[in-house]
Amino acid sequence: MTKTILLVDDEPRIREVAQYALTREGFGVETAGDGHAGLRRLATPGIDLVVLDVMMPGLDGLSLVRRLRAEAGPGRTLPVLFLSARGDEIDRVLGLEFGGDDYLVKPFSPRELVARVRALLRRTGGEDAKATRTLVHGPLRLDLERWEARVHDRPVELTRTELLLLAALLDRPGIVLSRAQLVQRAYQDDNLITERTIDTHVRRVRAKLRPLGVDPIGTVHGVGYKAVDG
Repeated sequence: MTKTILLVDDEPRIREVAQYALTREGFGVETAGDGHAGLRRLATPGIDLVVLDVMMPGLDGLSLVRRLRAEAGPGRTLPVLFLSARGDEIDRVLGLEFGGDDYLVKPFSPRELVARVRALLRRTGGEDAKATRTLVHGPLRLDLERWEARVHDRPVELTRTELLLLAALLDRPGIVLSRAQLVQRAYQDDNLITERTIDTHVRRVRAKLRPLGVDPIGTVHGVGYKAVDG
């Protein structure tokens, strides 16, 4: 089945280059020239991944994702790849903290854009998904077939990337996994993911679960992370 990418960028040339590269690789591509138009399109189903510019007038990419993750609808778990001319580490981390799943710096290679889109779809279940089971850890329940997380039978809105990371830990409770092992297990050894990305996703998962009284991720300093009772 053809995957549909929504490309949101206020620069026509960027939209043209990215749309050509993705279409040539067999993706369906829809475009929006600003954040508000992108948000309107995301209010309805049919999009499998968003490629989103960070710096846009009106509604910027970070604000769009923050609203997307906060509102009910299909966009709450939709994979998001940020595009930005700002490539400092703090900018990348900020993009992930706001709810993005990956970050690509402009100017970018069209080949790298396609590679990152494929990798992100693969690790979030959009391509070759193989997760078909349920993991239970105290009051926390992960349904890897429906891509759902629940605490005390109440839904928790995790992105698919966050859910895959949590599932990798809960699959081996008490076993310490290094960041490299988590890249291999959660992201299918995607070499576009860094150790800092793992740390950011762990922080995001903790921030969503701790207010519900659940804290299943333990840090083993200098080594990695493990699933713990909490």
